[in-house]
Amino acid sequence: MSTTAAATPTRTLAAGRPSRSRKQWLREIGPDAKLLLIGIPVAIWTLLPIYHLFLFAISPKQDAFSGQLFPTNPTLNNFRIVFGEKHYFLSHFWQQLTNSVVIALATGVITLVIATAAAFAISRLRVRGGRTVMNLALFTYFIPAAFLAVPMYKTMGAYGLLNSRWALIMAMVTIASPYAIWVLKQASDKLPLELDEAAIMDGASPLQLFRLVYIPLMLPSLVAIGIYAVLLAWNEYLFAFLLLSGDTQVTLPVALGNFLAADDSPWELLMATGLIYALPPAAIYYVFKRYMVGGLTAGAVKS
Repeated sequence: MSTTAAATPTRTLAAGRPSRSRKQWLREIGPDAKLLLIGIPVAIWTLLPIYHLFLFAISPKQDAFSGQLFPTNPTLNNFRIVFGEKHYFLSHFWQQLTNSVVIALATGVITLVIATAAAFAISRLRVRGGRTVMNLALFTYFIPAAFLAVPMYKTMGAYGLLNSRWALIMAMVTIASPYAIWVLKQASDKLPLELDEAAIMDGASPLQLFRLVYIPLMLPSLVAIGIYAVLLAWNEYLFAFLLLSGDTQVTLPVALGNFLAADDSPWELLMATGLIYALPPAAIYYVFKRYMVGGLTAGAVKS
């Protein structure tokens, strides 16, 4: 009887102290810890394909599918083959890389010129019908880019531009410009109009206002949009595949597609070439990341 009475308070005390639930535990940890709990798995999931890309690139052919976390005999011979063009799939590697660089840079420059001038005219000069034209241009994004590939092919063929760098450059500028104009217009709307009025009172012409006031204040946004257009053209495959032909005319992404057509694809060379091709965008982002963050968020918050 006494034993039962002694056990009852203990059991009651244990029942009155519920264990912490998962929701309570999540409420108790700080926001930084919550971000880590989410960020670490996402980072691992994101970096895993990049690690496998690197793993293939430094693996000998016989060890490419060994399943090891790191190759037993890592090698740089794959990169020597790529740089030396010592495989028939890579016989025009440097020419194809040059095509990619020229097309990407030209797309970035032309998109910047068009978008900057259009955003200035719409936002600062208040050109009649400018906003309507911009909205109509943005409406084209409702049509998937793949659906525009064949009409673009027919258009370039009608003007004799097929198998020319200019065909892909013009196609990429057409795709990049509406978004670029919209972003620059939104950023331009946040610039104080008093600056324009002060410059006009000092006798500045619209061209001087554009060159001396608008361009310096819009620099972060211009850098961000330029990088966006460059990377869009750098990674393009579908339009490059349709508009360019010939081993010396195509871009490197199209040339890499040839690896997939072989019965015994040299995956280690494909991954080494892909790793080389991925380095310039990474370097561009690292150099200009502060401009990209400031440029892409310009106009997002009202002052």
